[in-house]
Formats: sequence, structure tokens, C-alpha cells
Amino acid sequence: MLIVSDEVCKAVIDRKAAFTAVENVFGAMARGDAYNFPVIREAIGYADALYGFKSGFDKAGKSLGLKSGGYWPGNVEKGLTNHQSTIFLFDPDTGQLAALVGGNYLTAVRTAASSSVSIAHLARKNSKVLGMVGAGHQAQFQLRSAAEQRDFEKVVAWNFHPDMLPALGKVAEELGLPFEAVEREQLGGEADVIITITSAHDSLMMRDWIKPGTHIACMGTDTKGKQEVDPALVAAATLFTDEVAQSISLGETQHAIASGAVKEGDITPIGAVINGDHPGRTSEDEITLFDGTGVGLQDLAVASVAAKLAQEQGKAQVVEL
Repeated sequence: MLIVSDEVCKAVIDRKAAFTAVENVFGAMARGDAYNFPVIREAIGYADALYGFKSGFDKAGKSLGLKSGGYWPGNVEKGLTNHQSTIFLFDPDTGQLAALVGGNYLTAVRTAASSSVSIAHLARKNSKVLGMVGAGHQAQFQLRSAAEQRDFEKVVAWNFHPDMLPALGKVAEELGLPFEAVEREQLGGEADVIITITSAHDSLMMRDWIKPGTHIACMGTDTKGKQEVDPALVAAATLFTDEVAQSISLGETQHAIASGAVKEGDITPIGAVINGDHPGRTSEDEITLFDGTGVGLQDLAVASVAAKLAQEQGKAQVVEL
């Protein structure tokens, strides 16, 4: 069995590798070659934590396993990231445990890769302004990855706590992009691509603020009750997601589905666009929205690549069971 630490994952997995792994698994899902198992996610009644399991099997990529972990809101005060997880990989031929892989860095990089895959396939080619709603730990990963998908000329951002925005501004500066902290309405009016990455339970971006042709990647809504954008905006957009079943139950579309403004059939798996079975964006004025709920197969895909590279580079610890 291999043990691949979080630090080793950082050494062997870059944004390009994560993007490719996530894009491939989304395509496999849409072809029916990979599928996620039902998600378990519960409040444990201690430390305000949410804990659960995401699992699945990618027959094409031979990835079988699960991610165990969750969200501990008090961790930041302890010098830890709020999201904590470990990925377990099993040999699909025997069922034996093949690897234990640190999941914290991989969760961050695969989530950023997911929104970037949506930008690559759905955003207008001439998109110039990137809007960031949220400025936490994950937002920095999102910004770095998104900046590689289009020739952005500016970043505009908003956050619940404005004092967190300068850290995101430093990332933009490193990327050579002008950065401006703005109010949400201005952000909606300027941005060609918007990434929402918060833990909100109310609409942060309203339909009337969004200009034609905008691509929105909603990346924070992964639990029942969470919400980042106006359901009217969801209803007005052409909708894509990582997995439809998860989108309608715990993703950003859950509220529009509940009100009847959107039907399950209105939502297209992003893998269908990747595979060429759906055209994706069909006009310059179309608003597209990607509901990135975060599926277990994303974790297994990047963890499998991390384990393979770590073993090849002699960076994995080998343990006999």
C-alpha cells in the first residue's frame, strides 16, 4: 500500500495535471464509464463540523475509492484549513487497499480545476474581466486556475469580510492582473466570468446585475440549504453541472428546482460538452452557469494521478499490510 502525504501531492500535482484528470473524469461520467455513489454528509453535533463520504468508480480510469472528511469551521483559529480529508484508493481487481492519499490540497486543486474546465468549455473566448465572489483559502486556487483559461485583463472581487480581499489581491498581482474590490452589483455588471466560492445560505448575486454573455461557476453550494445566486438567475441561464443528481439535491440548482422554475431536464452534464455531444454555449449573449457541486470521482481522479506520480518519483511511502 502507498501512503502519499499532502506535501507530496503538492510536489507531484500541478494545475495542468488536475485540470486534465477532472476533464477526463467528467467525460467518463457523461459516457457512463464512471459513476458516483450516494453522498453521506452529516453534522456530527460536535465542533460545528460537517463530516461525510464521497465515493465512486471510474471504469475507464480504473479508480475505485472514497474521500472521507468534512468541514471544521474552527480550524482556521488553530492554523489549519477548515476542510480536512483523506482519500482511500482500492485496487478494482481485488478490492485491496492500494493507497492512502492526503486530500486537503487535492480537494482545493480539483475544485479549482472543475470551475476552470467549465470556463474552458463555456466562457466566451473574448472574456476580459474575472469576478471573484469569495476570498477564502479556496478562492486563491480558483483565481490561479481560472487565469490560465482566458486572457483576463482585470479581476474584480467581493467578500463578506473585506479584510480578506488583500490576500486575493496579492495573488492577482502575482499573475500580473489589476485587482479591484467592488460591491456585488458592480461586479455583476463588469465581469465576463464570475466564480462564486462561499459558504452562503442566501442569494449573493442577483439576476438583474448580470450582463448578457456572462459565464458563472457556482462552486460553494454543496449541501442542502446552501445558496449563492438568485434562483431567477439560475432559471435565466443555460445550466451545466458535474452531476445532475447531486446538482438538484444539494447544488446551486436545488432552489430553482424546488420552486419549479427549473426542471431536471434543463441541466446538462459538463461531460456532454467535453465529449462533443452538446454544443455548450450557443451565442455570445447567452448566460451560462456551471453548478460545481464537487463529486467523489474528481477526488479519485486526481488522487490516482498523485499516487502514480509519487510512486514513479519515489516520493510515496510503501507500507505492507
